[in-house]
Amino acid sequence: MPSFDIVSKVNSMEIENAINQAQKELLSRFDFKGSGAEIVLEKTEVKLRAPDAFKMRALVELTVAKLAKRGISMKSIDQGEAELSPLGHARQVIKIKQGIEGAQAKEISQFIRGLGIKVTAAIQGDELRVTGKNRDDLQAVIAAVREHDFPVALSFVNFRD
Repeated sequence: MPSFDIVSKVNSMEIENAINQAQKELLSRFDFKGSGAEIVLEKTEVKLRAPDAFKMRALVELTVAKLAKRGISMKSIDQGEAELSPLGHARQVIKIKQGIEGAQAKEISQFIRGLGIKVTAAIQGDELRVTGKNRDDLQAVIAAVREHDFPVALSFVNFRD
């Protein structure tokens, strides 16, 4: 049976490269000299620290721009709220979403069933496996899912004939 998987994964090397570029720019920018602002990558979280809210906004823009430039979808980025301390220091966490959550997987599965194409979609952990009798049906499903705007960045892997 031909099949493929629908996943939502972000290349960790691209995240690392984007954060490294952002850190280099942070060190070279005049408005951040001696401010103590920093960008730290911890697995799927990017932690930002700045001396005030204005510099935090600039830091967030810088980081998100570098992530977008490296091809990371904005749907995979969850920007938290900036936390301001009484002294004025600001902290913020940007989370990188990996995998498809249960509710989103259910929504995608129902969308595929609603297409009227003879395929089955099964949720397997944080991904979706779509199987069908012929390859053309699977390609039609891929085209329809690409056209529809889901709240998560999707990619298609393991296409088997």
